[in-house]
Amino acid sequence: MNYLVPFILITFCFALWGFANDITNPMVKAFSKIFKMSVTEGSLVQMAFYGGYFVMAVPAALFIRRYSYKAGVLMGLGLYATGALLFFPAKTTGNYYPFLAAYFIMTCGLSFLETSCNPFILSMGSEETATRRLNFAQCFNPIGSLMGMFVAMNFIQAKLNPMSSQERMLLPDQEFEALKESDLSVLITPYLGIALVIIVMLLVIAIAKIPRDEVNSRNISALRSVKKALVRPKYRYGVIAQFFYVGAQIMCWTFIIQYGTRIFMGEGMPEKEAEVMSQGYNIIAMVLFVSSRFISTFFMKYFQPSKLLAIFAIGGCLLTLGVIFFQNRMGLYCLVGVSACMSLMFPTIYGIALKGMGEEAKFGAAGLIMAILGGSVLPPLQAMVIDRHELFGMPAVNVSFVLPFICFVVVFLYGRYSMRTDS
Repeated sequence: MNYLVPFILITFCFALWGFANDITNPMVKAFSKIFKMSVTEGSLVQMAFYGGYFVMAVPAALFIRRYSYKAGVLMGLGLYATGALLFFPAKTTGNYYPFLAAYFIMTCGLSFLETSCNPFILSMGSEETATRRLNFAQCFNPIGSLMGMFVAMNFIQAKLNPMSSQERMLLPDQEFEALKESDLSVLITPYLGIALVIIVMLLVIAIAKIPRDEVNSRNISALRSVKKALVRPKYRYGVIAQFFYVGAQIMCWTFIIQYGTRIFMGEGMPEKEAEVMSQGYNIIAMVLFVSSRFISTFFMKYFQPSKLLAIFAIGGCLLTLGVIFFQNRMGLYCLVGVSACMSLMFPTIYGIALKGMGEEAKFGAAGLIMAILGGSVLPPLQAMVIDRHELFGMPAVNVSFVLPFICFVVVFLYGRYSMRTDS
């Protein structure tokens, strides 16, 4: 069976949800300014975002089991487009909470996409090359992320009114409403644009000749599927490893700004310039992540995926120790280097955990997508450490990277366990 066209179309979806992830990150600060809110209220954007992932993973798995992977992809694209289009009526209300509803619906679509596309890619060919195939498809996810970062920086952040939150507080109500209207128009434009792209993609996949996977699992009990998945240690431990990996990824990418800003300000640089330069290092980290994912996918032709996972996790641990103990640019270089080690982790854990599950992979995928919750649970813990300013005679931001270090230890243990069980 020729999977080339389906593989290309489904792989493009990986870039689409990467775009959504990284255009959303700067919106916490943007909404806080536009609506004169606290950072805590603005951070509800991330809660709505991860909430959609978590809530919809199991319903998505049940839907896919009842119908097919292709149906799951189409449902995901439909919800993604619907959520993005809802930014327009949300803007007309002039209120914050309709935007949260739009984000939630959009990420329900992303949950459908990830629950469908990852195991769909695994099913497109032999099981021996499944993890390498998923790693290759996942290479296009950070490419979409880079596009999202570029659009957020150049078409949202750069075009929003530069007036500070304090200055906005002093504006008369009429002037503030006019400013809010202008900024919201800027903010929603990229979302409406991506909605059109998604609709086109939905139509292309709907009419494309994509093999429909067998649906003979529709009568299998969901409860029985859960029990069968959980009795498999490699799957059960894989969900745990994925939770900690996603937490490490979000922590390393979120707090690179704080880490770099402290270093550059210590060198005498003004805060605004230090933040801009730190963001530049964040982009370098993402480019390194993309490059390393392609390279690691190539090496999977010659090395066992679980072995590579363990090796890269050791690299992550060593570099994170550098992040903790160096208090100069060397620590920042180590933090950028961590992205190279993280590159293969998500798809490799995913592929190892679902290997040999057959039809049960449709439901098993839900647990691995729900593990993305680690990205919302662990970063606040790191933020609490950073807020202490200094611990054990060291900058608290350095000490806070003990948490990602622990996460990489968990990933290493999973890779090591998988190596032993594969041999």
